[in-house]
Amino acid sequence: MNSSGRVKFKSITEFHRLWGLPKPEHPLISVVDFSKARPQTIPESVVFGCYFISIKRNMEFKMIYGQQEYDFDEGVMFFIAPNQVLKIKKDHVLTVKPSGWGLLVHPDFFWNTPLAKTINRYDYFHYAANEALFLSEKEEITIENLIQNIQQEYHSNIDKFTQDIIISQIETLLNYSERFYQRQFMTRKKVNHSILDQMEEILLEYFNRDDIALIGLPTVQFLAEKLNLSPSYLTGVLKTLTGRSTQQHIQDKIIEKAKEKLSITSLTVSEIAYELGFEHPQSFNKLFKAKTKQSPLQFRHSFN
Repeated sequence: MNSSGRVKFKSITEFHRLWGLPKPEHPLISVVDFSKARPQTIPESVVFGCYFISIKRNMEFKMIYGQQEYDFDEGVMFFIAPNQVLKIKKDHVLTVKPSGWGLLVHPDFFWNTPLAKTINRYDYFHYAANEALFLSEKEEITIENLIQNIQQEYHSNIDKFTQDIIISQIETLLNYSERFYQRQFMTRKKVNHSILDQMEEILLEYFNRDDIALIGLPTVQFLAEKLNLSPSYLTGVLKTLTGRSTQQHIQDKIIEKAKEKLSITSLTVSEIAYELGFEHPQSFNKLFKAKTKQSPLQFRHSFN
């Protein structure tokens, strides 16, 4: 197989053509069997024009989604939303035949349905590759049964009930996936606690810098990039472990450093605000009072 540059497909028919698959039976939804794929070329990257949920195995290339590179092993499931990019790194050839499936749903299929608005609440469509869903054997059977139900429905005679039934099956699949992600957060506690420890170290180092007044307050995006995670995944881990979001953890650290400076230095409140990265002291005062029920000066005077 040859390689080519970036490929963007706008329709499910174009995706089938890219992977050497037969023409789809439905223009807006398709379940593809990758064991039947016969691509003539392997693009360097693919821009998706639809929602894509997939489990692939034994592929002869690695994929980069978000910031991470990973192989497809058994039980690895991932989710891509429209206009996201999947990079393909072809560095070796396998003798084992590839397998797995993919569910493609064009956004138009959701038009005028509640799922058109609610699908964005499923954070895993924004996850980077190292945040793929690692399914147990039992979980994989549950997901594949739902995929078979979807496929069977659009294989049947299409009538006025078809879309509603398929939408219901997709919602069930997404809700099970969300449940399994929460299980993954809980069962990978060691990894997740490591994330928490690393984040604390990053924040500590950040607030010990001398140029915070120039660079400003740390952001959720900054922390996520430092940890090589997506912002939504990082918040998901932190909420599972601590019940608090990434932004709340940043604010907690700000208040901790502010209390330290208020108690052991003679800096004015404005000077402390600037040293912590605030552009306006009023914003610092507002946050401090919201978090402690005291103004910075009231807190300082309580030590005297």
